[in-house]
Amino acid sequence: MIGKQYTLTSQGRARVEAAVQAAEQGTRAEIVPMVVARSGVYRETQHRAGLILALLVLALLLSIETAWLPWGWHAANAVWLLIATMLAYGMGIWSGTRPVIIRLLTSRERMQQKVQLRAELAFTQHGIAHTREQTGLLVMISLLERQVYVLADDALAELVPSSQWQEVVDVIIERMKAGDLVEGLCRGIEASGVILARACPTRQGDNPNELSNEVIQDL
Repeated sequence: MIGKQYTLTSQGRARVEAAVQAAEQGTRAEIVPMVVARSGVYRETQHRAGLILALLVLALLLSIETAWLPWGWHAANAVWLLIATMLAYGMGIWSGTRPVIIRLLTSRERMQQKVQLRAELAFTQHGIAHTREQTGLLVMISLLERQVYVLADDALAELVPSSQWQEVVDVIIERMKAGDLVEGLCRGIEASGVILARACPTRQGDNPNELSNEVIQDL
């Protein structure tokens, strides 16, 4: 299901919400889960796919010139060659919108950059940066890129080494590879709760729920 159209069911959303509520019982931090279909448009990949297919078609037609030009070159032949190349470019543009082609023709570094920018945008848009102690945590899954990004607010970044968040990422990806996105997200939230309970545990009588426990979806 990774990289394909996917919608969380009501039961799935309820499981994730319950996981957030349970994880936040032992910490002052606020965990916000998010699932997005994609983090970038990758228009450059569409043009790259179009160019590749156009060049392949052009090379193929020229290599079999004797088969379709038995009587030599004419002005009309050049027109048909141009039309075939343009059609191939258009088909390449269309194929460049498919997830499998995007992943094939886009570098991992480029996709990581897009996922990071999408997470940073969501962090601001959904008010995760506005908790009173700067202890918001975003756990975002980007399906097309097949990547998980954990973004912690300033106070948490000082308390928790970035390497520990990789443990959360690994837990989620393990279950996603098995095709269970909801279970992966729930386990990632549980792992986040364990880390956060050590870094910023609750205070007696002082643990307000500042952000919604619902999973944010952009599918």
